[in-house]
Amino acid sequence: MGRAPIALTYAAFVLVGVNAGVNGALLAAQMDDYAVSRTTLGLTFFAGSAGFVLASLNAGALVHRFGIRLAAATGGIVYVLTALYAGTRPAFIAFVVLQIASGYAVGILESVLNAYLSDLPNATTLLNRLHGFFGIGALLGPPVATRIIADASWPAVMLVLGAVAIPLTAGFLIVYPRTGSGPAMVKPSSGGLARVALRQPAVLLGAALLAVYVGLELGMGNWSFGYLVEERHQTEIFAGYAVSGYWFGLTAGRFLLSPIVTRLGLTAVGLMHICLAGVTVVTALTWILPGKAAATAGLMLLGFFLGPIFPTAMALAPRMTTTRLVPSAIGIMNAGSVVGGSALPWLAGAIAESAGMWTLLPFTLVLGLLQHVIWWPMARRVGTEPQSRSSDSAAHA
Repeated sequence: MGRAPIALTYAAFVLVGVNAGVNGALLAAQMDDYAVSRTTLGLTFFAGSAGFVLASLNAGALVHRFGIRLAAATGGIVYVLTALYAGTRPAFIAFVVLQIASGYAVGILESVLNAYLSDLPNATTLLNRLHGFFGIGALLGPPVATRIIADASWPAVMLVLGAVAIPLTAGFLIVYPRTGSGPAMVKPSSGGLARVALRQPAVLLGAALLAVYVGLELGMGNWSFGYLVEERHQTEIFAGYAVSGYWFGLTAGRFLLSPIVTRLGLTAVGLMHICLAGVTVVTALTWILPGKAAATAGLMLLGFFLGPIFPTAMALAPRMTTTRLVPSAIGIMNAGSVVGGSALPWLAGAIAESAGMWTLLPFTLVLGLLQHVIWWPMARRVGTEPQSRSSDSAAHA
C-alpha cells in the first residue's frame, strides 16, 4: 500500500478536526448574527448529532455497495456543498436543517476513513496517528476561525472550509484504490448490515465503551475550566492554559503511546489496558492531591492516557465481527460515541449545577471505572474472535 492514500486520510482528518474546533469560536458570532439565544442555537447541536448518527449507521452499507473510494468521496461532496451553502449565510431555519447534512457528511468521513485504515497492516498505529491529526486540526481550528472572523465574518470560515474540502474530495477519487480485498469488496447480506452488526455482542460493547469514553473526554474538556477556577482557585488565564494542556496531552498520547507499546512487544489489547489503568489512576490522584500544580499536571496526563482509547478501539473492530461487517461495526461504534458525548457531559454539568463543581473528578472516576467494566468482557471477546491477516497485523501493531 502506497503512502499517498494514508497521507490523504490524515489530511482529511485534520479538516475534520478543524471543523470540530471552529464551532466554539463561531457560536458567539452566530448568536449575534441570528439574534438567538444559546438554547435556540443549541438546536444545531441536536441536528448535527442526528445527521452523524444516521451516517454512522449507513456508512457500512455505503462502503459495501460503492467501496471506500466512492463512499469517502460521497462524504466529501456532501461536506463541500453544506459548507459552501452555510457560507451564504442562509436563514436560521435553513441553517439548523443544514446541520443534519453537515453531521451526515462528517459521520460518513469519520466512519469510512476509520474503516479504511482498520483493514491495513499496522492498523493500531495508523489509527492512533489518524486521531492524532484530528487533535491537531481541533487545536488549529479556534485561532484560524478567530482570525478569519476578525477580518471578515463567520460565513467566511465556512467558505474556507468548503474550499479546502474540494481538493481533498478530488483526492479520494484519484488516490484511493478502485478495487481491493478489504471489507468494501465483500457483498452485503440481504438482512441489512447495520442490523446484523447490532446483534454482535462485541460490537455493542465497543459502542458502549466509546459512549463512556467520549462522554468522559468531552465532560472534562467542557467543565474542567470551571473546576480549576472554582475548586482549585486558578486564574482564568492559567485555567485556559491547563485546558489547552489537556487537549495537547490527548493529541500527544495518540502519537506517542502506540509506538512505545509496540516496542515493548505488547498488543493493541495491552495498549488498551495501559490506557484505561492510566485514566483511572491519574483521575484518582488528581482528585486526592491538593493544589493547582497537581490539577494542571493531572489534566495533561489524563489527556495523554485518554487519547489512544478511541482509535485503538477502532483498530480492534476487525476482531469484533466478521470482515464484511467491519464498516458497519465502526459506524455503530461512532454512533455510540455521539450519544455518550451528548448525554454524559450534560449529566456532569447537571450534577455540578446542583452539588458543586467538586463533583467533576469523582464523576470522571466513576466513568473511568465503568470503562473497565465494559472493557473486560470486550477484551475476552476480541481475544477469541477469528482474525483475518490484516486484523492480526492490527493486533500486533
